[in-house]
Amino acid sequence: MQTHWKFSDILSDPVIRSRWQRVKKYFFLRESTYDMTNRCNIRCEGCYFYEGDKQFVTGNNDPDAWQELMVREKERGITFVVLAGAEPALVPELLQTCYREIPLGAIASNGLKFIPEGVGYRIHISVWGNDRTSQAVRRADHMLEKQIKNYKDDPRAVFVYTFTSSNIDEIRDVAPILAENGCRFTFNMFSAPVGYDGDLRHNRQTLAKTREIMLEMLETYPEHLLFSHYNILAHTHEMALHDLFQCSYPRMNPHEDVGLGKTFRQYRADLTWDRNAACCVPDTDCADCRHYAAGSAVVTARLFRHAIDPETFKAWLDYVDTYLAVWVMGYEKGENLSLKFVDPPSRT
Repeated sequence: MQTHWKFSDILSDPVIRSRWQRVKKYFFLRESTYDMTNRCNIRCEGCYFYEGDKQFVTGNNDPDAWQELMVREKERGITFVVLAGAEPALVPELLQTCYREIPLGAIASNGLKFIPEGVGYRIHISVWGNDRTSQAVRRADHMLEKQIKNYKDDPRAVFVYTFTSSNIDEIRDVAPILAENGCRFTFNMFSAPVGYDGDLRHNRQTLAKTREIMLEMLETYPEHLLFSHYNILAHTHEMALHDLFQCSYPRMNPHEDVGLGKTFRQYRADLTWDRNAACCVPDTDCADCRHYAAGSAVVTARLFRHAIDPETFKAWLDYVDTYLAVWVMGYEKGENLSLKFVDPPSRT
């Protein structure tokens, strides 16, 4: 068996080469994230936004100011925006302003307010369990029903089910409803905000249980679930993403001359930003971070670490393929190339 693989040897497999050629076309993507408003129409336990200082700024609701920011962002080389909040659907005119200047991006929304069709970004709709749990944790009645009503036939929509320590089995209630309504979905892991001591945080047992049920869902709903074996492994590992892969975002990365350390900014609702706090989900406890948004950059940035043999590289290609399908409008996920768990390569 071959033990030392050149990259050219790995790409000699036509299936691997085809997928590589498909995903590398998107290596031009350079992201930053933006809090569009500090207002929200619900209040969830464990919400990342309502931790730290960013919640206290005075929001800038001037479309001209946001347009000027987007123009400057393009000049910096930003090609992909992630619009978040609190709840960005509350400021649709600002979303439209951003879309006119930078047409590639995604919006993180609770899905209770419809975002106009003229905003052509991917829309991530957060789901935290069945209706009973949504009422308890998010203080919202019949939440999934309302989300589906808004976005059932919307090609922009991807429903994001966040596994907490207490809602793992509830995906068996939610997934059939999403599939029956033709909704695509993906998975996220609750990652505790700094200082959080509530009941949603994962432990070794809940990570293992989540891994099992994620695999069950991947096998049951292959047409609707945007995920892979390597996604499952990376996000349910006992080690969090930084320990596994070394986080690339400025908050954990001192290097300012390359990659995310050079280009990424996390703007608050007043259009300011702080490099020391800049990451995809600010105020997350980095030691507990298994967030899908973090993985979309942290794991995909480790190309060379994964190009060590065909199986490891196929697992990484599946992850990148999933990331693009979840985040980029117009990209359709292919079949997973790796159908087993592949251990993440060592950081050394």
